[in-house]
Amino acid sequence: MKQWIYPLMVVFAASCYGILSTIIKLAIKDGFTASEAVTAQYFTGFFLALLIFLIARHKIPKFGGGMTLILAGFFTATTGTVYGQAVTYMPASIAVVMLFQFTWIGMLFDCIARKRLPEKVELVSLFLLFGGTIFAAGVIGTDISSIPWQGWAWGMASAVSFASFVMINQKQVEGMDTETRLLFTSFIAAVAIFFFQSPEVVWNGTLFGSTLWIYGLILGLFGIVIPIYLFSIAVPKVGTATASILSAMELPVAVTASVILLSEPLSLLQMMGIIIILIGMILPTIIKNYSTQSIS
Repeated sequence: MKQWIYPLMVVFAASCYGILSTIIKLAIKDGFTASEAVTAQYFTGFFLALLIFLIARHKIPKFGGGMTLILAGFFTATTGTVYGQAVTYMPASIAVVMLFQFTWIGMLFDCIARKRLPEKVELVSLFLLFGGTIFAAGVIGTDISSIPWQGWAWGMASAVSFASFVMINQKQVEGMDTETRLLFTSFIAAVAIFFFQSPEVVWNGTLFGSTLWIYGLILGLFGIVIPIYLFSIAVPKVGTATASILSAMELPVAVTASVILLSEPLSLLQMMGIIIILIGMILPTIIKNYSTQSIS
């Protein structure tokens, strides 16, 4: 049973990312901008990480593994930023498909790092994930002829950024516990967001003087604390390629959350797409575990 724990951690972490777009849409309906919501997410996420560290460790943190933590925080911040830019140039459904290119990009990174070729089951899984994404995102019938090149560039950048975030989490920092890693990663991400989004909400009273802090609390918990914490534990155990595949859970959760919380319609094709994504996700893990049991 133990071998399923780490893949489940990755799936749960990715699921947390899946609800973010819906929460941001709710914040926009409440009168805030997407930039303000994202800023609240990262700054509140850092404060939550600080609180967790103080409760769990009761000591001054010692910084180590500098470049790993800097890159982890940087890619945490840039993924949300460049994805937001992609959405401004193209329909959200197309932007989601572009973001989900991280599945094959993450596998490519893993193959280069390990100097290996992708396994057949991984290629089959990627094929299923890509096809399922097309259906689940509602892309069929969408006109893409008017999308400018900037949209495609930002969309691909979001995929590369997220794949880089997953890969950097594969690197363990010697002697650093998970709470300390979460603290430094979230701090660096908050600093990066300072340059990209709307940091003025922190000192002009908007964040804590309105309902924005509620959205920030939800976004910070599910968009910063839980994913970073779980990814830092699980990705070193399952590897970048498997983690990239399992992270596809983000899209089914995003679609489900939009249906439940925003009352958005769910078509038969989208339901089929979600089922295909789930099959593509669990296929490599099932086959690897079956092979391991057969050998033993």
